Amino acid sequence: MACIEFHNACVDFPIYNASSRSLKKQLIQVATGGKLSANDQGRVIVRALEDLTFSLNDGDRVGLLGHNGAGKSTLLRLLSGVYAPSAGTASISGEVASLIDISLGIDPEASGRENIFMRGILLGMTKSDIAEKLDEIIEFSELGDFIDLPVRTYSSGMHLRLAFAVSTTIRPEILIMDEWLSVGDEGFKHKAEARMNELVQATSILVIASHSRDLVLHTCNRVIWLEHGKIKMDSDPETVTRAYFGH
Repeated sequence: MACIEFHNACVDFPIYNASSRSLKKQLIQVATGGKLSANDQGRVIVRALEDLTFSLNDGDRVGLLGHNGAGKSTLLRLLSGVYAPSAGTASISGEVASLIDISLGIDPEASGRENIFMRGILLGMTKSDIAEKLDEIIEFSELGDFIDLPVRTYSSGMHLRLAFAVSTTIRPEILIMDEWLSVGDEGFKHKAEARMNELVQATSILVIASHSRDLVLHTCNRVIWLEHGKIKMDSDPETVTRAYFGH
């Protein structure tokens, strides 16, 4: 059973060589939604997330709302295991997959086929798992003979189709997303939508950051609103979206 438990979780980022530059400190304060402070050595610290306490269980479909700099991306990376909490605890039970950057690990000099294996391994798949799904991935990508050419010869649409086809072949217990994935021309978009819906249905816990009211209302059964690295509201989608977007 998948489960996520956060208790007073914080994430701090130290800013080096900034303590003696008042202008730089002012710019940092304007540019970030986090809280500025200093540690014992006088080093400037940006607190990106502060005292987050919540739990997620099987069946939760959680939307993250908040302005740019509110801490959504930092929280997604904390959930993905990219960051560890600076204070408090973040306990995650279950296989996690992140679709924050579906092109991560794609090598333009390698062929599409080689990139399927590299991206698949980054997603936590074994070589045998990838080999088993290889034909399905190639067919879904609609790349045909281009699959054995270097990715640098691909158009941007072909590149995205390859990355999407590999990234969505997984079936994790916990899925982390930054916006809904939609790629390709009109014909491929229908396939992509069906694949995404299938992936979400197979996932025990979904966490997705979005700026779309419709997406949150359609996909989620719970919404967390972040502001300046803190939870401002955590409730059902209708209640939070009404408060966040207005009527």
